[in-house]
Amino acid sequence: MTAHVEAEVGFSGQQPKAVRKALVMLEAVAHLGPGATAKEIARFAGVAPTTAYRMLNLLVADGFLVRVPDLSGFALGRRTAELSRAAVATDTSPTLHETVEELRSHTRFGLHVASFAGGRLRFVDQDPDHEIVGITLLAKNLHANALGKVMLAHNPALNEGLELRRLTDFTVCDPEVLRAELMQAQLDGHAFENQECRLGRSALAVPIRNHAAEVVGGLCLQGSPLRVSPTDYEQLRFLHEGSRRLTGLL
Repeated sequence: MTAHVEAEVGFSGQQPKAVRKALVMLEAVAHLGPGATAKEIARFAGVAPTTAYRMLNLLVADGFLVRVPDLSGFALGRRTAELSRAAVATDTSPTLHETVEELRSHTRFGLHVASFAGGRLRFVDQDPDHEIVGITLLAKNLHANALGKVMLAHNPALNEGLELRRLTDFTVCDPEVLRAELMQAQLDGHAFENQECRLGRSALAVPIRNHAAEVVGGLCLQGSPLRVSPTDYEQLRFLHEGSRRLTGLL
């Protein structure tokens, strides 16, 4: 069958190889997480890039995949989510709390989860062994903590009229400096807080997404300024892997 005919027919039952490739590509997106690029998906699925691009477009057109908001990659779509919901009666996947508790068993730092629903920072799973001091202060000063910066980076509208209060000598109060930091946080996929809300406390945070690749919350690792660092790639790897595991659970 020629490539031209294959493109017209799509994924019919007469093309089991194409169907298998499409399913493997859906599996690749589920494994790689929201934002997976076409090249990453093609590599994971073991298909040629040209074939991957064609199939991805068909999967998007049929609603099994969606493009992430910045069009840089793909995420599971509405129809895939419907299949997941249909199997909920036999689903044995862990809850958010169970997943976070399992992650906590692999780190000595505090690990917290927050929701960004309704444009408000709200902690939904706090580490029982690492108390958060000043929760209200964090929610009211998004510019001065890692979770708040993740929230601001992915929801620019929240920056309008934002009061940049100085809470410590380390708090970023210059609008231009903060804007540059938020842009970098969006590019890097994580935000850092260095004693900006409370002396003696630093934190790294990454976004948590739903199955449509929308940022709905954040995962935060908190500890001493001497131990938590944006240049510690092991901490970043741990957080990003954790956020992928929490996709769709918040």
